[in-house]
Amino acid sequence: MRIDWWTLSLQTINALVLIWLLAYFLFKPIANVIAERKATAARLLDEAEQAKSAAEAARDEEKAALADLAERRSAALAAAEKETEARKEALLAAARVDADHLRADARAEAARDAAFSRKAQMKHAGALAIDIAKRALERLPPSSLVSGFIEGLARTATQLPPEAKLDFEEGDARLKAPRALTPQEEADCRRALETAFGRPIDFSVESDPSLIAGLELENRHTSVRNSLSADLARIAASLDSDDAK
Repeated sequence: MRIDWWTLSLQTINALVLIWLLAYFLFKPIANVIAERKATAARLLDEAEQAKSAAEAARDEEKAALADLAERRSAALAAAEKETEARKEALLAAARVDADHLRADARAEAARDAAFSRKAQMKHAGALAIDIAKRALERLPPSSLVSGFIEGLARTATQLPPEAKLDFEEGDARLKAPRALTPQEEADCRRALETAFGRPIDFSVESDPSLIAGLELENRHTSVRNSLSADLARIAASLDSDDAK
């Protein structure tokens, strides 16, 4: 076999030229295009990654915002519930206080009504007792309105403290009787009181029908009572005291 070196050389040169032409006009643009597309793809990937990161950051911020909102909402609900409970307790306390006041006012009003009714009854009973006593005494001898009370007045005067007895030395004492005393009754009174005080007592004599029956010796500081009106007053005071309890 005979090799034509010229032809082979020319074909080789043609192949090299073709390869250079292809490399210059085809491969290089294709490589540039590929590199450009790779750069574009990388840029797009970077942008996508940035967008993803931004989206994740936004999602995290949104989650944080939602969590913060939920926390603030819970805190607001708790505060509102606490405030509502406090107002409820305050209203209940005020209602209890008002109810207590109303009950106290009702009890006080009932007590006042009962006391007023009791006093009215006692006043009526007292007036009735005085009237009955007067009617009963009208049937007795006039001397019984005084004579039966002289010794009792003297016994009461005997029980006075020493300083009270000395107070009667000033001479301003008065002996009150339901009617004018007879000379004998006045003498009996002076004698009985002299025995009680251990010395003569200077006193004036007054007529006071409100005593009904009995005698009362008094000065500016001390009273010695032995009369039916004083007994009725003590009974009324005792009943008032029992009623107050």
